[in-house]
Amino acid sequence: MNAEPIDRAIGGRLRVVEADITTLHVGAIVNAANNSLLGGGGVDGAIHRAAGPGLLAECRTLGGCPTGEARITRGYDLPARHVIHAVGPVYRQHGPAEAERLLRGCYLESLWLAQENGLETIAFPGISTGVYGYPKAKACAAAVSAVAGWLAEHELPRVVTFCCFGTADAALYRAMVGT
Repeated sequence: MNAEPIDRAIGGRLRVVEADITTLHVGAIVNAANNSLLGGGGVDGAIHRAAGPGLLAECRTLGGCPTGEARITRGYDLPARHVIHAVGPVYRQHGPAEAERLLRGCYLESLWLAQENGLETIAFPGISTGVYGYPKAKACAAAVSAVAGWLAEHELPRVVTFCCFGTADAALYRAMVGT
């Protein structure tokens, strides 16, 4: 999938790294959460384990989160100051247009929460691309498009990182970001 070319100024604010998101020193990492916000598998479980019991205790006070939306908590034992919990769509439960709308909502709400909290940096995993079954190339295109559109109109966050767990995923994002 080809994304629209990214403006050079915006592209300078985008990073692609291959890393464990729980190790990043950023204002916020985004958690690919489930509706309960109480932990799960994949990146969600890894973030909850790395953050320690304080994260789960705070998440219990939030009352969950609808698909396509996001909530913010402290980072607890993580190097990131905050965790933004974004609930992506289960791809097979929606038509392609609705799945994309919900996925873009995750990215845009996360960016809005980062801005509202004065965060300079944020890192995203591939939301919904694990057990939720969103095709990786389509998810990448939606993510890069949503983030680039946000950055074209907002100063914060100053730097957005797409954190990939594998080489193939990183290559996909690098191709779309142009790095």
